Amino acid sequence: MRILAAGGAGFLGSHLCDRLLAEGHQVIALDNLITGSLDNIGHLQGRSDFSFIRQDITKPFRIEGPVDFILDLASPASPVDFVKIPLEILLVGSYGVHNLLELAREKKAGFLLTSTSEVYGDPLVHPQSEDYWGNVNPIGPRSVYDESKRYAEALTMAYHRFHQIDTRIVRIFNTYGPRMRLNDGRVVPALIDQSLNNRPLTVFGDGSQTRSFCYVSDLIEGIYLTMKSAEHQPMNMGNPHEMSILEFARAIQKFTGTKAPIEHKPLPADDPKVRRPDISRARQALNWEPKVGFEEGIKRTIEWFAKKEGK
Repeated sequence: MRILAAGGAGFLGSHLCDRLLAEGHQVIALDNLITGSLDNIGHLQGRSDFSFIRQDITKPFRIEGPVDFILDLASPASPVDFVKIPLEILLVGSYGVHNLLELAREKKAGFLLTSTSEVYGDPLVHPQSEDYWGNVNPIGPRSVYDESKRYAEALTMAYHRFHQIDTRIVRIFNTYGPRMRLNDGRVVPALIDQSLNNRPLTVFGDGSQTRSFCYVSDLIEGIYLTMKSAEHQPMNMGNPHEMSILEFARAIQKFTGTKAPIEHKPLPADDPKVRRPDISRARQALNWEPKVGFEEGIKRTIEWFAKKEGK
């Protein structure tokens, strides 16, 4: 297929481009590089089956020739972005998704939206299944991301029902691995960077809040299987192995060998207390579940960051 990957120079988008090319597809990557990086796709430049276009998808644009499938991974997704570029996040989840869906309609292409576990907000149901409607503060500091993705899901389903677009929705839970941005405020790069530089490891609150960490290759496998499926309902993608942030910080201390202490700071507003996916739907529909264990995945990630920082 000839596939368009919006956000193709980002952390997840670049890994997905690798997978698509390995499967023999032609890939057109779009990215405005507001959070993506050409370094993530530098190894793909010069290939006849890959092209890159610097493009803000919130603005009108055209793609020449046929497009068989569109994958939307175009959105800033970290806490520092919620404060620095809130309007850009809202626009890419509304105008950006609309433009891609219109392109799918024009090209008669399939469409996959990468949504987020943030649509569940600070959940009152645990673990979270796709049938849970969420507990989101619509005007809080995280709302620019939460609500942009909730709107994007609604828009995607409206195009599916009204225009019969062949759509998919993947709700991504915490994912980590090589090519994450160093200073994006998310817990994995933050704690790894602090430990590699022997700075105190920041844990917000008492660290009892939980997350479920999925290694990037497992997530990409799930997205690819979803793309090939006929599943139109939202699909959770994540690792159901749950751990507290304090446990995670201690694991980082152990695997990096740092002597730096853990430093507690006040919990940010609307920070979810728990987060763990129910992946029953993905197991049943796709025969998918994560394969990479936490210790293996986090060691690979630490090695990548250490190399990047010259440690």
